[in-house]
Formats: sequence, structure tokens, C-alpha cells
Amino acid sequence: MPLPSKVVLADGSTATLPPGRPPRVPKRDPEWRRPSRRRVLAIRDRLRELYGRPVNEPHGHPIAELVRTVLSQNTNDRNRDVAYGRLRERFPTWDEVRDAPTEEVEEAIKPGGLSPTKAPRIQEILGRLGDQPDLDWLAEAPREEALSYLDDLPGVGRKTAACVMIFAFGRPEIPVDTHVHRVGGRLGLFRLGAPFEEAHDEMLAITPPEDAYELHINLIQHGRAICRPKPRCRECGLRRMCPWYRANRNQAGPLPAGPK
Repeated sequence: MPLPSKVVLADGSTATLPPGRPPRVPKRDPEWRRPSRRRVLAIRDRLRELYGRPVNEPHGHPIAELVRTVLSQNTNDRNRDVAYGRLRERFPTWDEVRDAPTEEVEEAIKPGGLSPTKAPRIQEILGRLGDQPDLDWLAEAPREEALSYLDDLPGVGRKTAACVMIFAFGRPEIPVDTHVHRVGGRLGLFRLGAPFEEAHDEMLAITPPEDAYELHINLIQHGRAICRPKPRCRECGLRRMCPWYRANRNQAGPLPAGPK
């Protein structure tokens, strides 16, 4: 009878395999390397030329940011804002939102979509924040403690926690949404197709803290305007520094003619 065996995986770790089971080797991209600071700043500067230099103005309302981010899940900004406005109009305080009949909260946020899921989630989150809901202490809390607390709330993940930190308090984080994930992967800021958690860690590792907000906003801008799921590479001002374009230029079509 064959015995269990230990194998060394591609990432250097070891695993004990049951008898007869072949090893599972994690997929890795041998071509990807973490970009240099010079390259990151060059991408930042080119995005700045294209979209300007957005300035973060933290609003100081972490619960509002938390609820807005939950409402933003699987919908667009307009629907999120309508749902949030209706919620606050119907329930002016957070304890009123927490204590209201769930079906009333659900009705208020209906324009944001998925209200049967989001309403009880928001109420559960508020219930975890104490008799007088408060998150102002996050402004001065150690970063890992703050993120860990937020991540432990129902339905709150890395992106939502990062949104609270940067938009409410101006603390350097880069929320990785679908736009940042798509554009950053194509530009090689992190491994193409990397899990969101890995992408978030890589963005923090390569981005100067003072540039976190600017890079986040401008990557989103570029993802909405040009680097869409079906990218408009012919119009892209970053194509000269884009490894995805170099690998797929034959499918991108001819470039626009230059000035005569």
C-alpha cells in the first residue's frame, strides 16, 4: 500500500499528500516582476496628465462611508447615492436604521439593488457598533487593528475597509475595485489575474502613501474611459508602457494616424 508523501510546491511550501494523489502546483506567472518605483511614478505621472491630480478631502464620517460602500456592492454610483439618500431621509440617525423593521430599511434602499441582502447586513453591522454606533476611533487606531476590526464586520471585506480608511480619514489605502483590478493587472502593477487580496497588498507595497488616493481615483477613471473589459487601446495614452497591450497589439487594431 503506498504511503503518504511530502512534496515541495512551486511556492516553496511543503504539503503532505494522501496516497496516490498527484500534487497540485499553484499557477505562477514567471514573466511578472514587481514594478520599480520609477515605473510606478511614470504611470502615476501619465495618468495625471490624462486625468488631472485629484485631491482627497476626507469627510470624517466612517459609518456613512461604511454604509455607502455596502450599498455600492453590485450597483453603480448613481443607484448607490439614491439608496443612501432615501435611507438617511427615512432614518436620520444610525440607531434608527439599526432598530427599524428590516422591511422598512429594505424598502428605503431598494434603488440600490439587492436590498433583501443589504438591509439586514447594514442592520447587523450597526448592531455590532454598540448602543451608540461609533467608528471615530479608527482615525487614530493602528492600521492593522483598524483593518482587522472592519474586516470582521458582516459582509465587509478588504475593499470596503480600505474605502472607510481613505475616504473617511485620509489614511493611505488603495481600494481595489473591478476597474483598479483590471487596469492594474494589464499595466503589470500586480500579477494579471491576481486575487483581489493579493492585488491590494501589491498596490500598497508599490505606491507612495501620498499618492494612494490619486492613483486609486485615476486608475478608476482610466478603467471607465479607456481600459474597459473590451479596451480601447488605440486611444490609450498608456499603451507604450502597457505589457498587456504589447502582448495583444495584434488584436487591438491599427493605431490612429499621426499628424501629417
